[in-house]
Amino acid sequence: MTGLAAGRAIGYLALAVFCGGLLFVALLWPAGATDRRTRLILTSTVAVGLAGSLLGIGLQGAYAGALPATAALRPTVFRQALDTHLGQLWAARALLWALAAVVLVAVLQRGESAVRSVGWRVGALAIGVGLLRSTGMGSHSADTAHAGWAAVADLVHLAGMVAWVGGLVMLSVAVLPRRRPAEFAAVVQGYSRLAQTSVIAIVVAGSFLAWQLIGSVDGVLFTSYGRTLLIKLTIFALVLAAAQCSKTWVKRRLPVAVAGGGAATVRPFVYLVATETTLVLGVLFVASVLVTASPGR
Repeated sequence: MTGLAAGRAIGYLALAVFCGGLLFVALLWPAGATDRRTRLILTSTVAVGLAGSLLGIGLQGAYAGALPATAALRPTVFRQALDTHLGQLWAARALLWALAAVVLVAVLQRGESAVRSVGWRVGALAIGVGLLRSTGMGSHSADTAHAGWAAVADLVHLAGMVAWVGGLVMLSVAVLPRRRPAEFAAVVQGYSRLAQTSVIAIVVAGSFLAWQLIGSVDGVLFTSYGRTLLIKLTIFALVLAAAQCSKTWVKRRLPVAVAGGGAATVRPFVYLVATETTLVLGVLFVASVLVTASPGR
């Protein structure tokens, strides 16, 4: 189970960085399509997502057969996993990652003109929704009393997560190192609004899903699933605290930084973004554990 949870955590991270990163570039930073760091991030996440999905098929087979994680590399285990629903979901995700590579190639070849074109945006949106939905279909939302609404909530929850996390990674790894005040100001202000919308989506959809899966306060306090959820919520609360500090900095200190306040002015924001990113990684790992756990235990 540990290997499967780790595989899911890596898959969540790749999904968030790629889909959220594309959204960030398309909506807030089209010029970033030609940035070397941006291209490296997106290329790496496609490779990790594809490799992780293929490995996930084997890990699912090993988990279903109560075998060690090393058995995931056995061809027989791999084939047996493809006969199961979850194994087929992993395979569908691998195919979608292969299609995501096509979307990425357009960015690598055409740069900013690609991410501004309607055709590219429609294709990228279709692939992104496919990746989000195939990921959600492997969760517990189908086991709830209102499976249709839970599926919608799961999609909204994941979409909010990837928009927030992917944008956060792009901001910290690609935008901040460029040290261009005007660009920094425009992108940070846009991302602040996007992140606020994403958090609302995460909280509302996540609350609905949690109630559908657990259904009572006792379920939260006296089951391992509920206690794991509490850990996730605690880390998430710390992320929100860091995000609020970042928002306050943007409101009060961003004009000073744009006016030439120097590296010392921006440094607290960099630390806040780094803290927020680290905590988000913890949330993703706990979320991957919840997917492999049973809500009733």
